[in-house]
Amino acid sequence: QQVICEESGKNLSNIPTKLSQNVTKLSLKNNKITLKDSDKEILGRFINLTELHLNENKITELHKNSFCNLKKLINLDISNNHISTVHNAAFAGLNQLSVLNLSYNMIAQLDSDAFTSLESLMILDLQYNLLKYFHIKTSFKLIKIVLAGNPWICSCDLLDLQIWLTASNVTLENESNTTCTLPMKEKISIKIAIQPADCKTEKTSSENTVTSTPVTNLRSSTLITALTPNITGNNGTHAELPLLGKSWTFLAGVLGFVLGTTLLIFTAVKCPTWYHYVISYRHRRLEENDPDRFEQEFSADMSPSPSVLRTNSEEPVVIFEKITAFGDGEDGFIEDKYIDSYVNEES
Repeated sequence: QQVICEESGKNLSNIPTKLSQNVTKLSLKNNKITLKDSDKEILGRFINLTELHLNENKITELHKNSFCNLKKLINLDISNNHISTVHNAAFAGLNQLSVLNLSYNMIAQLDSDAFTSLESLMILDLQYNLLKYFHIKTSFKLIKIVLAGNPWICSCDLLDLQIWLTASNVTLENESNTTCTLPMKEKISIKIAIQPADCKTEKTSSENTVTSTPVTNLRSSTLITALTPNITGNNGTHAELPLLGKSWTFLAGVLGFVLGTTLLIFTAVKCPTWYHYVISYRHRRLEENDPDRFEQEFSADMSPSPSVLRTNSEEPVVIFEKITAFGDGEDGFIEDKYIDSYVNEES
């Protein structure tokens, strides 16, 4: 006995709670239902439900176990929504479902694993979504599938779908409109758009590239191991030093270059200073309160032989003889900035 409940076009935001639990056909289309957790709980009460229409609502995502208690459900229509994400366990528990309509949504990525729990599924409608690829497994069995109106990119990523469409007995409905969007050549059905031989050649070349990389790394590792010294352990065995990666080698090179450059710049800047410091004579400033000692040292400077004046036992002051003759206009005095400053202060 069928119990039909019509709740369409009533501007509902939630599934009504005062519905008969014996209902077998429930139509909730053209409302504002988002299928929240409370809605899923209410749906779980309709254990005799065989047909459910949720099309033209505001559903954006199908979460896990959205219909898990509807074990007798055969027909599910959730088309014309805003669905963009379908979780893998969204249809868990729908063991009797045979017709699933997901058309006119915004699904951009989908895997056949989302339908593995649907053991009785025969018709799947995915037309007019945003699908570019559809990764499907050969064990997936259907009688009819609708894929028109999607922006399919006919590359090797779509090869498994093409093989499945060709090898299985599934009917591709509206095949003339199920064509490639890219590459932009001509409208070719996705069932014949890809040449398997081209994908095999591309796969072989990529495998060769991947294989050659470990061989090169193995040779480099062998060479480094041969040049690396061994360390003898406590038990007499030789333990190899851990090999440094290329990043450490590059870092060590950069660090050495920076340190070497810094050392060269520092040496070039400081070399003149060190040179003047080495060849300059040692002197110290005369004290202002000792004029007699200043006159004594100044007169000693004019003596013909070098003499040593000791202001204390630790600091000898040596005054050398002026050998070269003084020219015209020279008075024989040595210019000293400290003496000038002293004279200026006295004046």
